[in-house]
Amino acid sequence: MKKVLTTLLITTVSTFALTLGEVPKEVILSGDNGARVDGTAWHSNMLKDKVYVLFYVDPDKKDDNEAFIDALHEKNYDKEKYGSVAIINLKATWLPNFAIEKKLKAKQKEFPNTIYAKDKTKYLVKEWGLADDASNILIFDKEGKLIYQHEGAVDKAEMQKAFSLIEENLNK
Repeated sequence: MKKVLTTLLITTVSTFALTLGEVPKEVILSGDNGARVDGTAWHSNMLKDKVYVLFYVDPDKKDDNEAFIDALHEKNYDKEKYGSVAIINLKATWLPNFAIEKKLKAKQKEFPNTIYAKDKTKYLVKEWGLADDASNILIFDKEGKLIYQHEGAVDKAEMQKAFSLIEENLNK
């Protein structure tokens, strides 16, 4: 019985997992699941026509990739070809939602070219198999295909790999 349950669990998890080189299953954050900071829905099909870096982060892990985020800002990629999205996993923390939402509104004003959104139910953990209670980094090409995925803090080698993929795809 234990083997059957383990096999079922592995099959279920792999059904939702993202695959490099493919456009992921469409997800929408709206209503009870969450939304953008301005209250409008966030659709994964927005991840097209530019190279996008998407951060899916537990607020308790927000500093894990601060060096990567700072380096990304310094790159100052062409906003016509590059975009960024930060989705905060509100269900992964003990911090009150109102405090996080207030901070997100301030971040949206500070970084108007980044799309900030809230996931109130771990929706992307369930639908895309993203790591819970972690800092996830995903990079999508201009067609919306996933070209990079990393869970946890990135080291300098991973940063270089990510930047190389971004730059290679900006020029396509």
